[in-house]
Amino acid sequence: MNGASREALAAARESLDALTDNTSVDVAKLAEELAAVTALLDREVSLRRVLTDPAQPGEAKAELVGRLLGGQVGSETIDLLAGMVRSRWSQSRDLVDAVEELAATADLTAAQRAGALDDVEDELFRFGRIVASNVELRSALTDKSAPASAKGELLRSLLDGKANPATERLVIRLVTQPRGRSLEAGLESLSRLAAARRERMVAVVTSAVPLTDEQKQRLGAGLARIYGREMHLNLDVDPEVIGGVQVRVGDELINGTIAARLDEAARRIAG
Repeated sequence: MNGASREALAAARESLDALTDNTSVDVAKLAEELAAVTALLDREVSLRRVLTDPAQPGEAKAELVGRLLGGQVGSETIDLLAGMVRSRWSQSRDLVDAVEELAATADLTAAQRAGALDDVEDELFRFGRIVASNVELRSALTDKSAPASAKGELLRSLLDGKANPATERLVIRLVTQPRGRSLEAGLESLSRLAAARRERMVAVVTSAVPLTDEQKQRLGAGLARIYGREMHLNLDVDPEVIGGVQVRVGDELINGTIAARLDEAARRIAG
């Protein structure tokens, strides 16, 4: 997002944080309602254009939200959306993207409250690896001719009882409402949001053999020193990795042994 939309999204994130700081708010329900609004706005192009029309007074657009959604979603959802449509958006689609992000963030907040955010992060990562290694599964989940309901049922059969409820909701929404994204891009976006919940960065670590607890601690501490932020490690094992580990943080790739290469990377990044 650019310009006005970036500022509007930042304000919406602050509003969501303030709302979900209240432990009496049912954040899982909030996520479900925001996801339903995302689907509505994605489907109704004329509605989202009206709600982002800079020529219309913000209060009038907020009142429209109340009339349309009153009795269908909770007051917290309406208040949040009313604040969003009062803001200025560079493009009408940016509003939809923002509501979708808030829905995912609310689900991640639900997981965080339950002390399960780490589990959700790891499950999203593992699901991505499973899909990448299973051509038939990926084809079934991304088949544009297949009904969304069938994809949802397939995912429920795969994830029910095996993944956190927040993970299941996030993955099902991503697959049944891709909104033009690839499955991989959607999972990567969810992983970034999960990391942002803890103000952490994500490092994808691939090693020839599983790392010991001590190695994981050393690696995490070393990366935190390099990047100046706490680091969440998504761990993968690939026997073809030679000489230690491969670490990817965003577009940055670090190859080599755990100790020596981290020190080398620190020196390189510093100067």
